Amino acid sequence: MRDEYEREYVEYLRARMPHLRRLAHALTGDFDRADDVVQTAATNLYLKWRQVRAADNIDAYVRKMVVHTFLAERRLAWARTWLTDRIPDRAAEPPPTDDALLVRAALRRLPARQQAVLVLRFLCDLPVEDVAAALGCAPGTVKSHTSVGLAALRKILGPSATATLGGGAR
Repeated sequence: MRDEYEREYVEYLRARMPHLRRLAHALTGDFDRADDVVQTAATNLYLKWRQVRAADNIDAYVRKMVVHTFLAERRLAWARTWLTDRIPDRAAEPPPTDDALLVRAALRRLPARQQAVLVLRFLCDLPVEDVAAALGCAPGTVKSHTSVGLAALRKILGPSATATLGGGAR
């Protein structure tokens, strides 16, 4: 029976890994840290697979694990330490657009929960209720974090960048 659980786990993770990595990268802004977040969440998923596979929505459960792993990592002191801007052995990534760089840099300046809310709401296109479930909070808290986070992004980006990015109240 254990072999069947492991096979299901591997199949599930193999199919969802690209999505989980994109989510973690959107949260962390760094491919290496994103891989660490996903690896930690995948390890926890393996340990809890028997219980998780019985969940109504496994994807939502795993997404919640990734977000909580990210939030827990952000609380650690080493997560705020950057030794260098350049990694010499890193393969070249396709350069993001200037707008993407601006938004990513601005997102990194927000508190972790606001950042997570904005990524889940606007990058993952999740409804308020799903974001609330992923973060373990009330929908009103998600709405508040969205409002405050967007206002902070507008302030960080400034009026010219906000207009360029199509920012206006929606």
